[in-house]
Amino acid sequence: METYTTDDALTKMGFGRSQALVLVYAGMGWVAEAMELMLLSFLGPFVREQWNISPQNESMLSSFVFAGMLIGACAWGFVSDKYGRRTGLLFSTMFTSGMGFLSALSPNYLCLMALRFLVGVGVGGSHVFISWFLEFVPAQNRGTWMVIFSLFWTLGTILEASLAWVVLPALNWRWLLALTALPCVLMLPFFGLTPESPRYLCVQNRMADATAVLERMASANQSDLPPGVLIYNRETKTDHGNLASESECLLPVRQKECKVDDAVSSESGSLAALRTLLSRDLLKSTLLLWFVFYANSFAYYGIVLLTSQLSDANRSCASGVIFGLHQKDTNIYKDTFITSLAEIPGLILSAVLVDWFGRKASMWSMMFACCAFLGPLVFHQNELLTTILLFGARACAMGSFTVLCLYAPEVYPTYVRSTGSGIATAIGRVGGVVCPLVAVALLGSCHQMEALVVFEVVLCLAAVACMFFPVETKGRGMD
Repeated sequence: METYTTDDALTKMGFGRSQALVLVYAGMGWVAEAMELMLLSFLGPFVREQWNISPQNESMLSSFVFAGMLIGACAWGFVSDKYGRRTGLLFSTMFTSGMGFLSALSPNYLCLMALRFLVGVGVGGSHVFISWFLEFVPAQNRGTWMVIFSLFWTLGTILEASLAWVVLPALNWRWLLALTALPCVLMLPFFGLTPESPRYLCVQNRMADATAVLERMASANQSDLPPGVLIYNRETKTDHGNLASESECLLPVRQKECKVDDAVSSESGSLAALRTLLSRDLLKSTLLLWFVFYANSFAYYGIVLLTSQLSDANRSCASGVIFGLHQKDTNIYKDTFITSLAEIPGLILSAVLVDWFGRKASMWSMMFACCAFLGPLVFHQNELLTTILLFGARACAMGSFTVLCLYAPEVYPTYVRSTGSGIATAIGRVGGVVCPLVAVALLGSCHQMEALVVFEVVLCLAAVACMFFPVETKGRGMD
């Protein structure tokens, strides 16, 4: 009897109208996350002025959001692996929009911190959009489409900077919070158009449902499915150490029957998934991914903060005066807008490298390039050179982050893909929590050299870690 896999079906039908729908919907999820995170660049100074809070309490606002994202990344990953990708998408989106609107009505700072923490929990599910989208994309051009998908993040940062530029001088921060929650609300009416992942359905042994989804996709793309019966996967050769097949190295699944292995099915939920992620075959990949996610988040969000902090630190350290922000001062909006544009060349660079140079080499090369751009900033530079160097560093950080977000879902098998990516993303959020201690605290204390050396060391270690990833996933099907 003839058979075909999900990868065979996706390759035959190509990227068409059905995948475009998934791309736009998942992309809106990333627009929403980018806007919620870029919001932190503007929110702190204004609530500090309104409620007369200390700088230490102001910094806690960002930390609470990232802490919520850490919890949400794990929680929504488990939900989407156990109950389906669409379930995870729907409830994380509803939760984010609801908490976002409520936070705009906060009567005091403690209430605002609590509600923004809950917004972070909702936004923590954004990695589910990545896993969901990639499970619809043919293997041979998955890297290119991931880069295109990442453009939605850049779009979100530009939209938030533009929105803040218009709203904050004319209205106030409450309006900005409410308007920032709108993308999530706009996604809800279109949820009924979204399909469940056929890979997820197959792992759940729902072969008829998976076939039905693929048939609708093929019809929308004006194509046909391969002849035969859908099966989960075929054994294929791989470069993962000395193991004989993809199924052995990454997927403890009975291929023909499409059943989860006994170790996982006999245990409950997240504990079973965690045991799988830390199993002998996946342990090295998991630990390295955790560190690289931490380091890349630390570097990316740190560079975002350095854009404003370096200039302010140079002036304050030279004069002994601490410069503040004023609501009518448009420099912060202009600077954020310009530095957000740096991500576009980073995405172009990753698009060129990812399917030609490979995932691993793309990541470590862009991390080393980021180190090269940050190196001269160990010493004070003039404003123009500082801007150019930070522009290049952010482009490389965005490029490596994009490839990393592609690589993580490719490494893990379908039934723990969202959980594995979610935990790695959660570890990355810790980097986001820690980086202000370096980018803000050290620079504010006139320790520019020490701050930049920390960023250099973290990036170099992450680049070396990328070289030790045991799997190169370029051109490979997803299990």
